[in-house]
Amino acid sequence: IGNQKLIKYMNDVKFSINSYTMNTVTQLCGAEAVKDDEYFKETVNKIIATRENAKKKLKELGFSLTDSKSNFIFAKPEKKSAEYVFSELKKRKIFVRYWNKPVIKDYLRITVGTDMEMESLFTALEEILNG
Repeated sequence: IGNQKLIKYMNDVKFSINSYTMNTVTQLCGAEAVKDDEYFKETVNKIIATRENAKKKLKELGFSLTDSKSNFIFAKPEKKSAEYVFSELKKRKIFVRYWNKPVIKDYLRITVGTDMEMESLFTALEEILNG
């Protein structure tokens, strides 16, 4: 209970720090999903296949990559600055992560999405890098 505007501001700060907030329902769903070994392995294998395909395509587009074994890829565009690519992707409503920090400012953090989402990313990257 509180001022609606203040609560909104507090939630804005909360979600900007941890955008993967979990409540009781999401925690229970996560626990149940992990218990389903077949579903878990199938999902992991899909993510791995999509990630490996994405790494190959990003290299073809001229990116340098760190080796990833997770659900994201840390990629450095060689043709244009990471900040520029980030900005252009954002205009197309494709969201990757970019931090303007000394050690990582040349990289994008690309979360592995569905095959269709990744194809949209590659199409946009081709336009941005070759346009």
